[in-house]
Amino acid sequence: MRTTNSYHRFYKYPNLIKDIDINRAEQVWASDITYIRTKEGFMYLSLITDVYSKQVVGYQLSDNLKPINCINALKDAIKSRKYPERSLIHHSDRGLQYCCPDYTDILESNHIGISMTTKHDPYENAVAERINGTLKNEFDLVDRLPIRNMLNGK
Repeated sequence: MRTTNSYHRFYKYPNLIKDIDINRAEQVWASDITYIRTKEGFMYLSLITDVYSKQVVGYQLSDNLKPINCINALKDAIKSRKYPERSLIHHSDRGLQYCCPDYTDILESNHIGISMTTKHDPYENAVAERINGTLKNEFDLVDRLPIRNMLNGK
């Protein structure tokens, strides 16, 4: 199932993290959406992961792909910042949810740099893709809800 629609009218930002050395927490956040098949149907998990620590810093689980779900995950991540004075780059694919002004305005108002993949290459957002795979494969998130306790490390 495809969760990314990058054929939209919104601005697509350049990839700012392609050649940088990530050496601290809250330097780069990677965002992505994955689907989870449940007995009741598909659910969508919007995740924001700190690239350095691999810790999920924001998430939202919903039954749709509306941008508000990614926005809620982003607000959750921003609230949980431990080093708000540090520069931070938010990296994602070029999906509608991440390119829409409601999302990018929040990033800009919080002085968070905006970075996006340049093509449909999962390696350009590898940390986010790996977290999705780990949650689905190692934690067997098919037909299992709620997952909030796993995301919170409980």
